[in-house]
Amino acid sequence: MARGFWRLAESDPEWVAAVDPDGTEHRAGDLLARANRLVHGLRDLGLEPGDGVCGLVPNGADGLVLYLAALQAGWYYTPVNWHLTGPEIAYIVADSEAKAFFVHPRFLEEGARGAAAVEPHRRFLLGDDERAGFRAARELTDGWPATTPDARTAGATMHYTSGTTGKPKGVRRPLTGLDPDDSAELMTFLPAMFGITPGRPNAHLVTSPSYHTAVTQFGGTALHMGHTLVYMDKWDSEEMLRLVERHRITNSHMVPTQFKRLLALPDATRAAYDLSSLRWMIHAAAPCPVPVKQAMLDWWGDCVYEYYAATEGGGTIATPEDWKAHPGTVGKPWPISELLVVDDAGEPVPTGTPGTIYMKMPGTGFEYKGDPAKTAANRLKDFFTVGDIGYLDDDGFLYLCDRKADLIISGGANIYPAEIENELMVHRKVADVAVFGIPDEEWGEQIKAVVEPAPGVEPGPALAAELLASLEGRLSRMKWPKSIDFIAEMPREPNGKLLKRKLRDPYWEGHDRAI
Repeated sequence: MARGFWRLAESDPEWVAAVDPDGTEHRAGDLLARANRLVHGLRDLGLEPGDGVCGLVPNGADGLVLYLAALQAGWYYTPVNWHLTGPEIAYIVADSEAKAFFVHPRFLEEGARGAAAVEPHRRFLLGDDERAGFRAARELTDGWPATTPDARTAGATMHYTSGTTGKPKGVRRPLTGLDPDDSAELMTFLPAMFGITPGRPNAHLVTSPSYHTAVTQFGGTALHMGHTLVYMDKWDSEEMLRLVERHRITNSHMVPTQFKRLLALPDATRAAYDLSSLRWMIHAAAPCPVPVKQAMLDWWGDCVYEYYAATEGGGTIATPEDWKAHPGTVGKPWPISELLVVDDAGEPVPTGTPGTIYMKMPGTGFEYKGDPAKTAANRLKDFFTVGDIGYLDDDGFLYLCDRKADLIISGGANIYPAEIENELMVHRKVADVAVFGIPDEEWGEQIKAVVEPAPGVEPGPALAAELLASLEGRLSRMKWPKSIDFIAEMPREPNGKLLKRKLRDPYWEGHDRAI
């Protein structure tokens, strides 16, 4: 079967390629026509291959059209995080050197503040609204034909890493010069590694914001394989189950936090929906506690796949069979990827010894746009790292310990917060948890836990004592939190990434060293 959205849309324009969160269906032919008109209009505006386009848009067909236009015209498309403030948006728009900026009316307030980085005639408001400082997007496309643009060439996405320090950096890869459909077909190696098959009646559920790399990659490649994309506007556990049943979802990309929320549903609710269509439910982005993963396998069967990767490229994969044989693993390297685990001197460490994880994937060179120093600093020869710590077992399976920046050093001992978080997370009275180091004059750092109680659970000393007692026999006492604080809602990005620095920084104010 041919792959690549543009080929598929021309051969079957009636295929329902996308379903918006409000249930609106979009046929492939209509999406293709919109993307083609957009290419014509932006070329008339002066855009050339290598230029950038930014979109501040919610999940749905509007953002998908921007993606499809850029990837067939040789442009870099940057979906902007809609949780950012105006100045943060302006930084990304300026740093990406965007020649066009599209804003959805929902995000107009902060989008208008961020639009100053683009000339007024290059700012576009989606929908039927017209506002000061923006042109209506229809002005750009009205009058242009839906015909296939000439001189089509593959573009790329350029996502911005969230990072833990400093401003985000765009991960920019060289353009290939390939035909867009040929490039899209090459991209489908990613879902193919999980055994995902092309064609209908497959449907992919988009559960997280499309501005995240993995969400764009898995959703985009599913589309290029002929799958229908079904979008969620925001995460809701029961709504996900409803959509799976209604649209016969076969695959999705998820995070462990979503698993935890699903498992918290009443048994009657979990049993009320037909989930028999599920075949490839893929998760990543954060460590998944072993009991949580096991519970999902028990519920959904052997359709839960895991991987470890980064925006920069390369990674591992763990099939359900791999994980059951090696509980806790994030898998073995992809066939085209390599792993290296090294000590602080850059030397390989023995099997079973934690070290910094480096990866590489041939043919996917990248740079952090505008930051050659950071690009070089994260490299070891032709390998790169995002700062995670892990180890390999005797069979070559990778296990994650934690992010290097989150390591707690107490009394000279290295303590990995993720290990403690995993043990606390499985407690039925815990909705979410974060563990980190805070200053301690005697030990250097002491272990602090911040817990978001499950709905209806009263926070306080009694709950703290119960949680600590639950660690008895499961975790060495040297790893027990010295104290537990409670929070109404944990600061997480919608992709499940914990914003731990927001919790940790107040404890380090006035101290010389903040780890």
